[in-house]
Amino acid sequence: MSSMSRFDPIREMITMRQAVDKMLGDAFVRGSESRGTGAWLLPMDAYFTDETIVIRADVPGLRPEEIEITLEGDTLSIRGEIKREEANGRKYVLLERPTGKFERTLTINTPIDADKVEAAFSNGVLTLTLPKAEAVRPRQIAVKAG
Repeated sequence: MSSMSRFDPIREMITMRQAVDKMLGDAFVRGSESRGTGAWLLPMDAYFTDETIVIRADVPGLRPEEIEITLEGDTLSIRGEIKREEANGRKYVLLERPTGKFERTLTINTPIDADKVEAAFSNGVLTLTLPKAEAVRPRQIAVKAG
């Protein structure tokens, strides 16, 4: 005897979504997101104001001295390593937190006042504040009557 099942488009969409999630997860999430150095790319947020560019990145479990930040010309680099805890007899069933070396190199296409760059670290979040050079900041120009 054969069984018939009713076509359910929602169930089929969920199955397709799971397949795509798995494919993308395998390609991007599991540390394969690197630039040939073996280090994973540090995810970050960036925004700008009239005066600054602000970059924020989560680096849980690190101390400020374990993060290397360099600004050379228009290239900003952030490097470090999040070490995995010793197993100590534990048998993990899930290991999703990122570990290992990380790096991120960005080209900043806006002139920066390198002497005034600030890096702050609080609760595992690194915040870089890059002040724009005076020449590229917006200026209010007064109109003179003729």
